[in-house]
Amino acid sequence: MKRQGIELLKGDAWSHRNDINEYYEIKPRIFDRIEELKNEGTSKEEIVSKLGVETRLSEDLIKFLA
Repeated sequence: MKRQGIELLKGDAWSHRNDINEYYEIKPRIFDRIEELKNEGTSKEEIVSKLGVETRLSEDLIKFLA
């Protein structure tokens, strides 16, 4: 391994998959609700507020989706 320049480092064995539990599915109904509110003329701030209560998703995630 030395010839190929490979070094073994002590550390996290999952280093390439640290995010393994950080993904989850956004249900299609949430996107439908965002579109419904947009079509009603609801402001982005109101959408974030309403969906925050309805879905309990974070405000930052709702802003990103909207």
